[in-house]
This record gives sequence, C-alpha cells and structure tokens, in this order.
Amino acid sequence: MDKILIIDDDAELCEMLSEYLRKEGFEVESVQHGARGLEKAREGNHQMVVLDVMLPGMNGFDLLRELRTTSDIPVLLLTARGDELDRIVGLEIGADDYLSKPFNARELLARIRAIGRRNAREQRGSSATKQPVQVGDVELDPGSRTITLNGKVLETTTVEFNLLEVLLRSAGNVVSRDEIASVVLGRELSPFDRSIDVHISKLRKKLGNLPNGRERIKTIRNTGYMYVSMVHSPVREKQLR
Repeated sequence: MDKILIIDDDAELCEMLSEYLRKEGFEVESVQHGARGLEKAREGNHQMVVLDVMLPGMNGFDLLRELRTTSDIPVLLLTARGDELDRIVGLEIGADDYLSKPFNARELLARIRAIGRRNAREQRGSSATKQPVQVGDVELDPGSRTITLNGKVLETTTVEFNLLEVLLRSAGNVVSRDEIASVVLGRELSPFDRSIDVHISKLRKKLGNLPNGRERIKTIRNTGYMYVSMVHSPVREKQLR
C-alpha cells in the first residue's frame, strides 16, 4: 500500500484529502509547515509527496529544492490556478507533475495513480534489464539509471531520464507530445499543459548543442519532438515497451 505525504497549510483540505485517499486504499500523513514537511519527506517512509507552493516557514519551492538534493521521491505540486509561472518553476526545480487549485479530489487521485503507474513501469523495466542505448556522445543505461555525455555523468530528474530515453530510442524519428506524456507522465495532456515542454527545455540546457551547433532535440511544430545527432551509434531498442 502506497503511503502519501501531504504538505499543505490548509488543515481542512488536508483532512478532506486524507479521508478521500484512505478510502481509495492509500496510507496518508499530512503536515502544515514547510520545514516539518521536509523532515518527513526525507525520512523515506512515503512513496509520494503532494506539496503546496504556499507554505509557512519554508515555501514549496524552497522545500522542493532542498528535497531534490537527497531524494528523487515523486512530487506532485499544488499551484494557484492561472499561475503559469509557478507551474513552470516547479517543474524546473524537480516536480514530477502539478495540479492547479481549486481541484476535484478525483483529479488529484488520477494524477497520483498516473505517477504510480509510471513508477511501476520503471521498476518493471529495471527488472527486465533493458539494454543501454547510445546516440552519438550520449549514452543512457536503464539498469544503473545513469546518463553520460562525452563520458561524464549527467544529473537528471526521474522525469528527465525517462523523457530522454523515449527520445533516444526513437532517435531520428518524431515522437508526439501525447506519446511522450503517456510514457513519461502516465497521463494525457490537457489543452494548455506545458509540462512536457518545460522538461524538454531543461534537457536541452543540460545536454547543450551538438558539436556543429545544432540543437539535439528538435521541435516538430504541432507534433512533438525528435532527437537529432550527427553520428548515430547502434540503438538496440527503437521503441519503449
């Protein structure tokens, strides 16, 4: 049974969500202060964190930055409706997904289950010892969950790792945003959802351009993205299973 940590200063909301999620089979713990929430999240007793941006003592962004220095636990960020900047910043500093307030409890449950399905796929992939993939100077090893660029280890979040794997295994081919969202986020994209675009932007910054100055990840207008490379080393698995 998954145990979820809710960090939100709205005690009434925490109580309501806790009751709802328990009925759906989850164990739930909630705290109303940022610093205490960080302590709880670092204990390693939870499988997921639901984190509000606005918190007393330590805001959600600062908490997430601190948490990501020691943990890759999935984090679902709660933001104010219409505040696109909060959503973008949250994804950039390591949130796995976001949900805008106010929201329906069923929508929260759907996001939590989507993240859970994604994690389950990762575990199955690891147990199946999926083959490494190399395209040019980038190599990705699913077994060790490492990415190297010119032989140097590249630090990425879980979502960034999975996103790059999708692109590398289809190098030279366009991968639609919907397909990426299904594999990487475990859910469909809403009409104005920029989650994938933000993660792509982060990957571009970390990878840099090709030696000839071209972008490694090309945007295909109204379709999706394609990983481009001057030199293709053998790619042993072309599609994710």
